[in-house]
Amino acid sequence: MNLLNRCALVFMAAFFSLNAWATELETDKQKLGYIIGMDIGKSLREQGTEVDLDALIDAVRSTFNGEELAMTAEEAAEVRQAYIQRRQAEQQAEASQAGAANLAEGQKFLADNKVKEGVQTTESGLQYKVMTMGDGAKPTATQTVKVHYRGTLLDGTEFDSSYARNEPISFALNRVIAGWTEGVQLMPVGSKFMFYIAPELAYGEGGGGPIPPNSTLVFEVELLDIE
Repeated sequence: MNLLNRCALVFMAAFFSLNAWATELETDKQKLGYIIGMDIGKSLREQGTEVDLDALIDAVRSTFNGEELAMTAEEAAEVRQAYIQRRQAEQQAEASQAGAANLAEGQKFLADNKVKEGVQTTESGLQYKVMTMGDGAKPTATQTVKVHYRGTLLDGTEFDSSYARNEPISFALNRVIAGWTEGVQLMPVGSKFMFYIAPELAYGEGGGGPIPPNSTLVFEVELLDIE
């Protein structure tokens, strides 16, 4: 549900909850209306949306009663489109600022990390540390491997873990991020490595899911098998 639809629901919730406030929530319908208003109001507040509640309630009442509205459908569409464009521009600016900060943090981390004992750096810039060296075969980029892994951001936030699910995962090695494709090929079966992956070898400027833009990632990877 987009932000404008949420706003429309807040309009409705506010309108249908007016009687609830006046009558101290005596009926189940009043209580339900108030609960819905609480949930939507909380969601709108958490998003930081600024809205005039008087205008909100007036629009709901007028629309519900079939009265003449203060805006035409065309005018509303123009305002809606302008609002969407403004919010997109603000979000892009915020993402760009966050990405720049993440990139600088990651570069500093990798510069400090590469001189630590046991950390090795490949030609691509991938950093890794051997925790346990196995004695099995090493996979190629076109093979499917079975691994256990844990991925975290630099602040320690865990964004994914097969250990947490208590279930290893199998995947084609050429269908994952570049840091994994390169790094897992260095591992004999039975090994456990730590990987320190710069954003250009991971999810880059766009990030992905719980991973912010330009994030340097830390992975603990255990190679269980080549399938």
